[in-house]
Amino acid sequence: MAGLNEEVQEVKREKAKVTNETTSEQEKEFDDNGKHKEEMIAKVGDITMNEENAKTDQEDQEAAKDVKEEEEVKTEVEAKTGVSFPMKLADGKQLNAVGIRKKKILALGINIYAFGMYADNEKLKEFLRTKFGEAPEKASKEHYDAVINSDVGMIVRLVIVFGGLTMSMVRKNFDEGLGASLKKLNGGQKNEELVNKVMGAAKDTIKLPSGSIIEIARMPGYVLQTKVKDELISQVESELLCRAYLHMYLGDEPFDKEAKEKFGASLITLF
Repeated sequence: MAGLNEEVQEVKREKAKVTNETTSEQEKEFDDNGKHKEEMIAKVGDITMNEENAKTDQEDQEAAKDVKEEEEVKTEVEAKTGVSFPMKLADGKQLNAVGIRKKKILALGINIYAFGMYADNEKLKEFLRTKFGEAPEKASKEHYDAVINSDVGMIVRLVIVFGGLTMSMVRKNFDEGLGASLKKLNGGQKNEELVNKVMGAAKDTIKLPSGSIIEIARMPGYVLQTKVKDELISQVESELLCRAYLHMYLGDEPFDKEAKEKFGASLITLF
């Protein structure tokens, strides 16, 4: 009987041991799961915080970019028309002078368009320093002629201010002015066929309300490129044509004498 009691007690002890071990393992597993859950929560928190920080950084960068762009977009206003011209174009060319083109209609001087003359000033600086060396006190005919005859990239942006213009009127006026300039540079010889290549392809259906932009650029290699309201009209390779076009603004009888003088003053600063 005593032996049986001892066996019963031994079984109870083994059962209690197993129970304790199971409880310990469950508690350990619970602790591990709890710890794992806490780690997951912490990781999610870190990810959320990182996303919020990245979003804030991106917003700060975009705001700084907007401020920088706003600061960089400076303009100059043509006083007689109120037309604003950006100091620098997207391709890097810089504004050197603004002016106005007038036309007599019934003995009245009508403002047709305001214009801004842009140039690749780095190339122009290199060209002038190589050709002339030291800076003069004032731009002379020699300096203007050098710019006219070079192939340094330049753009004249025209902004229409007279609301009654049609494309046919602009073409006729342009061809007359360019034709006369070309004739002066070509020994008195006309070349209407060459002149007509510039605006000839511009359709009469193109509307030109006040504020419309026409850009005529001399590109390297003596290519004269014309755009009307961002539409490419022509690209004509001709040294004579390029010279004749810029001669209208920088020659002996410029459209706007004051604008020519401003351009000359800007040349001096490039030396």
